[in-house]
Amino acid sequence: MKGRWNAATVVGGALVAAVAVTAVVSWFWTPYDPEAIDASARLAPMSWSHPLGADRFGHDVLSQIMAGARVTLLVGVVAVGIAAVIGVPLGALAAMRGGGLGETVMRANDVVFAFPAVLLAVMLAAAYGASTLTAMIAIGVANIPVFARLTRGETLRVMSSEYVPAARGAGRGSFAIFGRHVVPNIAPVLIVQGTVLFALAILAEAALSYLGLGTPAPTPSWGRMLQESQTFFGSRPTLALFPGLAIALSVLGFNLLGDGLRDAIDPKLRVVRA
Repeated sequence: MKGRWNAATVVGGALVAAVAVTAVVSWFWTPYDPEAIDASARLAPMSWSHPLGADRFGHDVLSQIMAGARVTLLVGVVAVGIAAVIGVPLGALAAMRGGGLGETVMRANDVVFAFPAVLLAVMLAAAYGASTLTAMIAIGVANIPVFARLTRGETLRVMSSEYVPAARGAGRGSFAIFGRHVVPNIAPVLIVQGTVLFALAILAEAALSYLGLGTPAPTPSWGRMLQESQTFFGSRPTLALFPGLAIALSVLGFNLLGDGLRDAIDPKLRVVRA
């Protein structure tokens, strides 16, 4: 166990935990109502009453960043969940059945992969209106091929191992082999991919909100905070600085956590170190 939990894991875990704690705390307490308009505090500078200042509507920036963490985590969890729940079974099906069915599944994934999350969000927003749900679905669907391709490749690797024919000889079916032998061996890779996609989902949600295709006002969103602050960048640069830092640190945290988890739980890497 010594050395498995390296600096990347610790730092990444600490940053992710900070985001999660901030989101949880914001459900019960924020310095101000993050959606309340206070004309008297419009563009207030950093002070004891507003530690990170206030925006053009008088929203307390600290309160909005705290509340925005909820949206960030929600989008990440749902988007990665959609991608994994659909992509992993598709990849496993393509690997274990093969033939024409496998090719059909992977070619369909290639078609989906050709549509980036932003384009899917534009299409969904045009049909159903911009919302957090639209952003979550667009990001999740766009990343289904990532999980499908990874699962297929890793499943084929495991299925080529010597113990799989032995399991078949013992009378185990495809589902039993997948659950008993494939899943434990590909789970570390999928977990790491999930953390990486979580970071990408944070960036995608921020980009969609910046473009007006994500979380609508008045719900706080780090991406929309950046968009609204650009008009006042010359006079109040901190309005863009703090949500930008929140996005950057969150993405950094999930990326570092993914790297650390890969080093800690990937059996191939443990064999190499041994």
